[in-house]
Amino acid sequence: MKTAHSTHSSGTIHRRGFIGAAGATAALAAGGPAAAAAGAPYRQPPLPYSENALEPVITSRTLSFHYGKHHRGYVNNVNELVKGTDWAGMPLDQLVVQTADNPEYAAVFNNAAQAWNHAFYWNSMRPGGGGEPPAELKKMMQDVFGGVKACCKKLADAAGSQFGSGWAWLAVDGHGTLNVLKTANADTPLARGMTPLLTIDVWEHAYYLDYQNRRGAYVAAVLDKLINWDFAMRNLERA
Repeated sequence: MKTAHSTHSSGTIHRRGFIGAAGATAALAAGGPAAAAAGAPYRQPPLPYSENALEPVITSRTLSFHYGKHHRGYVNNVNELVKGTDWAGMPLDQLVVQTADNPEYAAVFNNAAQAWNHAFYWNSMRPGGGGEPPAELKKMMQDVFGGVKACCKKLADAAGSQFGSGWAWLAVDGHGTLNVLKTANADTPLARGMTPLLTIDVWEHAYYLDYQNRRGAYVAAVLDKLINWDFAMRNLERA
């Protein structure tokens, strides 16, 4: 698994102890804590909006394939891979962390991480998103990047410069530093002890039906019209 590449990291913000993205996004983990405790299979969380709610930025056709085929496939795959193992019923975020950076468990990691990343991605957007972040997050962006526009440019640069498939993230590390980073394929900040705040999917299946090879146009539209700063703030508050 490739290492996540940080495009900017400075200006440490000291907060109460970081407990990782498990606390920030427990409700998003497929299956949820109760299902994990009971040993139930992971379940694909429902979309937080209708399939046409993100139009015209992301069409219902794209969302239908992306959520209904790709995301669902990862959830089904990880259920098959952990069936009958000690991992069965483990919270999804913990499974991601425990199987990271171990080639022997690459198939489990890739499918578990993709299931988790996608659930996180859906919540990183909302109809009528974009605009100004909440005050505390906005101040952090100002302190670290020089402002909201500069932070968005870092996110766009990370998304645009990711070679091949991957993700662009806004996250905080264990020292409380706000970071923009990109990860390849299924890789995720969870695997390196960071707390993700939001993400943009730059796998081609996320945008190709609507934008073809114009990844930059897709990313710009997500940042301008869909990005869910309130979700990022909730994750920051739980960190």
